Amino acid sequence: MKMTPLHQEFVLHFGEMGSRWGINRTVGQIYALLFLSSAPLNADQITEALSISRSNTSMGLKELQSWGLVLRKHLPGDRKEHFTTPDDLWLIVRTLIEERKKREIDPTLSKLRELEMQGPGGDDYAEARIAELREMIEMMTDFYDDMARLETEKLVRLMTYGSRLAGLIDKAGGYLPSTRS
Repeated sequence: MKMTPLHQEFVLHFGEMGSRWGINRTVGQIYALLFLSSAPLNADQITEALSISRSNTSMGLKELQSWGLVLRKHLPGDRKEHFTTPDDLWLIVRTLIEERKKREIDPTLSKLRELEMQGPGGDDYAEARIAELREMIEMMTDFYDDMARLETEKLVRLMTYGSRLAGLIDKAGGYLPSTRS
């Protein structure tokens, strides 16, 4: 597969960003290539397009599949496995957020709860900070859970309201509860 300059720039950028997002550069490039491809690609095509080793391609595809970001596709008359990304951008974003939450937020929240369960450790300030951080993360994850349950159309509508929501909250003043019950 020959990549256009547009493809090349996009793929290179995703590779660079991948390392900042905590994934291997090659994994980012594989994802970007599949994301822009109008047809599913097999591992040989990916290997050739990115000039990477076949083992790098296989490992990258496995990682992306484990995140739910790459789908296996069988094409009629072709024994090779082909790969593609979901068409729905919102599904991709929701998957990314959920996977990051599982890998980053949930373990942190578990550790904070574990530390609190250990009881007083002789440092009131540190214990209060840990409790404060746990409460904030729990509030954020509760909000995330509420948003994740929304249908995509409703979520998009909510997001387009932007700063108007803050104005609504200001106008409602004392009518809205300040904390979650």
